[in-house]
Amino acid sequence: MAQRDLKYTRNIGIAAHIDAGKTTTTERILFYTGVSHKLGEVHDGAATMDWMEQEQERGITITSAATTCIWKFPMENAEPTPETKDYNFNIIDTPGHVDFTVEVNRSLRILDGLVFLFSAVDGVEPQSETNWRLADNYKVPRIGFVNKMDRSGANFLAVCQQVKDMLGSNAVPIVLNIGDEADFRGIVDLVKNRAIIFHDESFGATFDVVPIPEDLKAEVKELRGKLIEEVAAYDENLLEKYMEDEDSITEDEIHAALRAAVMDMSIIPMVCGSSFKNKGVQFLLDAVCRYLPAPTDKEGIIGINPDTDKEEIRRPDVKEPFAALAFKIATDPFVGRLAFFRVYSGHLDAGSYILNNRSGKKERISRIYQMHANKQNAIDFIEAGDIGAAVGFKDIKTGDTMTDEKHPIVLESMDFPDPVIGIAVEPKTKVDVDKLGMALSKLAEEDPTFQVRTDEASGQTIISGMGELHLDVLIDRLRREFKVEVNQGQPQVEYKEAVTKTADHREVYKKQSGGRGKFADIVFTLGPVDEEDAKEGLVFVNAVKGGNVPKEFIPSVEKGFKQAMINGPLAGFEVDSMKVTLKDGSFHPVDSDALSFELAAKIGFKEVAKKAGAVIMEPIMKIEVITPEENMGDIVGDLNRRRGTITNMGDRAGAKVIKGEVPLSEMFGYVTTLRTLSSGRATSTMEFSHYAQTPSNISEDVIAKARGTANE
Repeated sequence: MAQRDLKYTRNIGIAAHIDAGKTTTTERILFYTGVSHKLGEVHDGAATMDWMEQEQERGITITSAATTCIWKFPMENAEPTPETKDYNFNIIDTPGHVDFTVEVNRSLRILDGLVFLFSAVDGVEPQSETNWRLADNYKVPRIGFVNKMDRSGANFLAVCQQVKDMLGSNAVPIVLNIGDEADFRGIVDLVKNRAIIFHDESFGATFDVVPIPEDLKAEVKELRGKLIEEVAAYDENLLEKYMEDEDSITEDEIHAALRAAVMDMSIIPMVCGSSFKNKGVQFLLDAVCRYLPAPTDKEGIIGINPDTDKEEIRRPDVKEPFAALAFKIATDPFVGRLAFFRVYSGHLDAGSYILNNRSGKKERISRIYQMHANKQNAIDFIEAGDIGAAVGFKDIKTGDTMTDEKHPIVLESMDFPDPVIGIAVEPKTKVDVDKLGMALSKLAEEDPTFQVRTDEASGQTIISGMGELHLDVLIDRLRREFKVEVNQGQPQVEYKEAVTKTADHREVYKKQSGGRGKFADIVFTLGPVDEEDAKEGLVFVNAVKGGNVPKEFIPSVEKGFKQAMINGPLAGFEVDSMKVTLKDGSFHPVDSDALSFELAAKIGFKEVAKKAGAVIMEPIMKIEVITPEENMGDIVGDLNRRRGTITNMGDRAGAKVIKGEVPLSEMFGYVTTLRTLSSGRATSTMEFSHYAQTPSNISEDVIAKARGTANE
C-alpha cells in the first residue's frame, strides 16, 4: 500500500436531531459508493450502521458507527475518466438522542468536517442546536443537508432561514428544489446554473441534466445572485470583479471561494434532498469533496510536550513522528477491546509499540483495523489523516494521546458532562455477582458519561448516566451482551453540594490511646472558588508561614479536603468545587503524622460546612415542548406546577413551541403526562442545562431521605 494523497481524504461526521434521517443518509452513501449492494432501511431494522440489536429494535442510533468508502468525484462521470478522482471517506454516523450527546462530542473532536442534517418539515430542533454548539466549540466546518423533501409540509428555504436565525450562522442555499412533497424530483444547481432530475429506476444513481423549469427561473436568478453576492463579500478579489460585472465570476472561482468560506465557517452551504427516496445524496457527496476540508487543509494539531511543557505542532504528514488520539473504546465479542483512534501525523505498523501519554506506559498495538460499522478489515499500517481501530492494548481510555515513544506529545483531551440521574442495581443471582462488576467496568470504560459507584451508607451499587433512556439501554446491554440479570431501583436524581460563603475554622485533632498518640492542628479558610479560577475540583492555597505546619504534612491536608469533597457534609453528595486556604496550625514533634493532618482536614470540613453556607444543588434541565395551540395552557400550567420557568414561546410548522427550564427531580414520567394532556399530539425533548440551588423545603426532604437511607 502506497501513501495515499491526503488531499483526497475526507473525515466527516453526520449529525442531527432524532429522526432527521442520519442513518438512512449514511446507508445511501454506502450504496452509492458501492460498499453495500442493497439499501438498508432503519424502519425495517436492516440498517448497516445501526448494528446493535437495541438500535435495530428501537430504530435509533445509540453508538457512533464508523465506516470507510470511496466516492468517484464528480458524479457526472459515471464512467471513470481522467477527471474522475477517488475520494476516501471516513464517515461517522452519530446518535441524535440527547442522552447520547457524548457520542457526538467525541466524534466532533476528531473530524475535519460535518454534514448537518435537518428535516425539511421540522427544521431546527432542540438537539440540532446542541450539536451545532458542540461543532462550534470544536470549530468544525459544515454543510447543511435538508432531508425529507418528499414529506408533506417540506420547505427547503424556510429551513435555510431557520438555520440563519436560530443558529446564528450564514446559511446560503447552493441548490433549489424542483417540486416538493410528493412531487420532489430534482434540484437546480445554483453554481452551475442547471437543473438535475434524478431517475427513480436507478435509485437516483443516474440523472438527466435539463433546462431550468420556466416557473423557477426568476427564483433561481434571485438565489444565484445572493450566492454570488455572499461569495464576493467573502473574497476581496471577487468583489472587484463583482462590482464590474457579476456574470464575469466563473464557476471555478465560486467553488474556490465557497471552499475557503466553508473552512473559515463564514458560509454554510445548504443543499437538499430525500435520502429515503434516493434523491440528492450524490450531489451532497460532491459538495463534501468540493467544500469540506482534507486533513492537509489544517496546518497541524497543537499539543504540549510533557517533557518540556512547551507547545509543539504535528503536521498531517507521514514523515512526522506518529501522534493519534483515541476517541472511543468499544468491546467486540470477536476481537475484544477496540480503541478507535484518529491519526494526526506519522505512520504506525501493526504489531509495533506506542507510548500512552496519560499513563506514560508503552502499549503494543497488535492489529489495526479499518472499520465498517461492526465489521473489521485488518490493515498492515495506518497513516496521517486516517481513522482506524486498534486491538491488543492493555490500558487505553477515551481521550488518550498515543505517540511515537521518542516524541511524546499530549493533545487536548475531551470534556464530558457529569451524569445527572442514577439508579441502584443488584445482581439477581449469586452467579451474576462477579459478572456484574466486570460488565459494569467494561461499560464505564466505553462510555465516559456512565459512572458506577458504591453508596457508602447503603452498600448499594449505583449506576449514573445522562437520562432514563441512557440507563435503560445500558441495563438492556448488561442482559444481552454480558448475560447479567439485575434488579433495578427507582431512578434517583444525582444531587450535588456546594458551599456559598467563606468561613474560618480551626480544627485540632487529638487522640491518646496509650503509647504514641495522634495530633494535628490546622487553621484554614474555606469557601466557594473565585470566578476567575472557577474550575472544578479543589483550589488549595498554602499560606502557612514559618513552618508551623511542616512541609511534608501539607499534601496530606490537601488530600484530606479532596477526599472530604466526595461525600458532602449535608447528605453525602459530591461537592464539585471549593477553595481552601491553609493559614496556620501547629504540630507535635512525636504525635503528628501525615494521617493525623489528613483526618483533621476531613473533620474540619464537616465542622465548618454550616458556617460556609452548605447547600444542596439539583440538576436543571432545558425542555422544549411542541404542542397544538389548544393544549398549550394545560402544558404551561403543568410545567409551572413542576417548578418550571418558561423562557420562550414561539411558533414552528403550525404548532406552538414552549421552551423552559425545569428541575430534573420533577420530570420523572413526564412523557406519559404530556401524552395525556395533549391526547398524544405533543412531543418534548429535554437536556441537561446546569446545577442550581434547591429550595430549602425540598433540600430538607432530600437530606432527610439521604440520612434515612444511611440509617436503615
